[in-house]
Amino acid sequence: MNIEHVRDYTLSLNGVTEDQPFGDDNITFRVEGKIFLCLWLGTGNYNVDNDSLRFACKLTPERNEELRELYKNITPAFHWNKKHWSDVYFEQMEPDFVMGIIRESYGVIVGKMKKKTPATTQ
Repeated sequence: MNIEHVRDYTLSLNGVTEDQPFGDDNITFRVEGKIFLCLWLGTGNYNVDNDSLRFACKLTPERNEELRELYKNITPAFHWNKKHWSDVYFEQMEPDFVMGIIRESYGVIVGKMKKKTPATTQ
């Protein structure tokens, strides 16, 4: 999966917007203003280990631990809360798996929004 596939797939999810609040080397993806994924564009200050492209995504703490134990290409996020965010080196992983992680991260945010919506009364 390449960087354009990640971007296109993420933008295909319902209600997703993108912006660059942290500079030209990252794109953040949001739902209702809440960031769920930050895609590093391969430039700037975030090239800490190597040239492998990655995105940071928000998952539950338990899921982050599980994925980090199972996959060497999923690590604690470089510049995010390491309990809630993981870096995914997507070029080194199967596209279906990467899309599943993106959907899961999206679902974490959407799930929280649904819980905050007051129940309607009839």
